[in-house]
Parts: sequence; C-alpha cells; structure tokens
Amino acid sequence: MSRLWYTRCPAPTPFGIAAQKGWLDEEFTADGIDVKALQDADDVRIRSSHFTHTQPWSFRQGGNIPALWARAQGSDTRLIGLSWVDESQALITLDRQLDANPDALAGRRFGFPLNTRASVVDFHRATALRGFSSLLGALGVQLEDIDLVDLPHTPRSLEDAKPAGDAPLADWLDAQRPHEFAREAEALLRGEADVVFVKGATGLDIANLLNAKILVDIGAQPNRTLHANNGTPRPLTVDAQLLRERPDLVERVLARTLDTGEWAEHHPADVAHYVARETRSAEYWVERAYPGGLSRQLTIGLDPVALAALADFKHFLFKWGFIASDFDFDAWVDPAPLRAVLARRHAPVPSTV
Repeated sequence: MSRLWYTRCPAPTPFGIAAQKGWLDEEFTADGIDVKALQDADDVRIRSSHFTHTQPWSFRQGGNIPALWARAQGSDTRLIGLSWVDESQALITLDRQLDANPDALAGRRFGFPLNTRASVVDFHRATALRGFSSLLGALGVQLEDIDLVDLPHTPRSLEDAKPAGDAPLADWLDAQRPHEFAREAEALLRGEADVVFVKGATGLDIANLLNAKILVDIGAQPNRTLHANNGTPRPLTVDAQLLRERPDLVERVLARTLDTGEWAEHHPADVAHYVARETRSAEYWVERAYPGGLSRQLTIGLDPVALAALADFKHFLFKWGFIASDFDFDAWVDPAPLRAVLARRHAPVPSTV
C-alpha cells in the first residue's frame, strides 16, 4: 500500500488544516506512502468518493450529511472522531418590516434550495430544512406554518471537466465553484422568496452584501442538540478496510490531527487565515461566524454530547427522506483508534535513572 486518500470540505476542520500544512505528507514520507486529495484524482469515481466514501484507504472530515448518507447507503466506514465548531446559522430577509414572530412569518415563502442534478444526497437542501426547523422552532413557528418554495439550481458536478488554462474568461468563471448561497441571494433579490437560510462565514458575508435583516440566529435556539446541522459536528470517518488491516496508519493520522488541535489553540490568527482561505471569505467574517473561539474548538474527540447530537440529526435526515435507510449509529462509531492514541500520549515517561 503506497497511497492514502483524503477529502475535506471548505470548512474549519483540524484534519483539513493538517493536510494543508503538509503534516500528513510529512508523517508518511519515510514510509514511501503518499497522501493525496480525492479532488486531485483524474478518475471521476475516485473524486465521487467525497460523497460516497467508497474509495479504499481513505479518510474524510467535513459536512456530516454526506458521511451519514454514505453509511446509510452501505459504505463500509467508521467514525473515529469528530469536532464541534459553533457556527453561525440564521434566517435572513430583505423585508425590513418583517418581524420574527409566528403571526408575521405564517404563510411566508421560505426559499428551499433544490439541486436539479444531484446524484447523491442534496446536502444543501437538507441543511436548509434543518435550519428552518431549528430556528423557527425557537420562535414557536412550525414548518407546516410556512410556504417552502423550491429554488432549483444546477451546480457544477464532479463529472465536469476543468477548462484549459487559456480558456476564455467566461468559461473560466463558469468553471468556478459559485458562492455557497448564490441561489438564495438571487431568490431574495428577484422576490422569489421572503426568507432564506444561511450559515457560516459565507452566510454572514452574503447577508452583509445584501444588506439583509437577520430575523433569528442559532443563539436563539436553547436546545444545543438542535444546533446540529451539516457543519456541526463534523465527523472524521475512515474506510473500514484500512482500519481493519492497518490500524497503525489510522492512529498516526489521528495523532497528527490531534497535534493540529493543540497547535490551533496557540495560533488563532493563523487559524482564521486558513479558514478564510478555505471558505473563500474575509477573516472579518470568519471571526464573527465562529464566535465560540474557533482556535479552541478544533479538537478531535468522541464527546458523548456531540455524538448524541449527531445521532439525533441522523434521525432527522431519515424522517425527512434524505437518507433512505436507518443504521446502527453506535456500531458506526469505533473508539479504539482514538483510545489507543490518547493512551500513548498519557502514558508515564519511563525514568532514565
């Protein structure tokens, strides 16, 4: 075995920082093992593993909806750690007169993104629905009280070829990943929706650009379990075959990811810079989108509260049909690799006397 694969989302994760800083490459160079991002593969089937997690010898940390969907589809993966970063979530509107109360919101049009070419789970749509449910629940409004209006969009897919370097500017622009909430912004500006859901640094960025009114944010939701959404918490999953055959390699990846969390605590400015680059946002919005102290939250663990919140979110996705089948969440979690790494770290240093 000469290659490990990985993928991460454009989001704040310790695994992603470890990969970007070259620490994973550094870890395995002496073994003759290279570490490669799925996105750099020529084979579209390998790139598609970002969602399906079917590529052997691979790791993934990012949005939890694709990870849950892949497991429900039968992909043989294990959850070996997760991180919880408190992330901005909000409902915004251009109607400055709209109030955040049940009477005012009843019957209003809430823009509901719909991926028209999705061959995998429509995670953007699922994220918005969870946001509506959690944030409206904080206001005493039920989903049945509002009008969900589909916002069809056709994003680029993993099958799309990259344009040549000398392609016309229009072709180059067409090939770029659009703003995460471009369709929602368009719906508000065109009057197709009264309210949309946004999150993270890109969400605050677009709200500011539109001069939108924030009707309610996640801070109004007292039930922390309901804060769980695609970006909270973010699981680190691994191909189960790799874990069975080479647990030592899995433990070394976990160890470097833990190192990243410790590094982050002492480098808040560097963390903000990394996340801004990763999310294509200004550091100004990164600092406001993750108000809980981002550099102190990039730890990997198996916190029971975070696991329970993720299990609850899995039930939400199953209830609303985003995952077709349920699965044993507890059996998906394998604490052995993290336990082994932590045991070595906390082992007493042998005396040299």
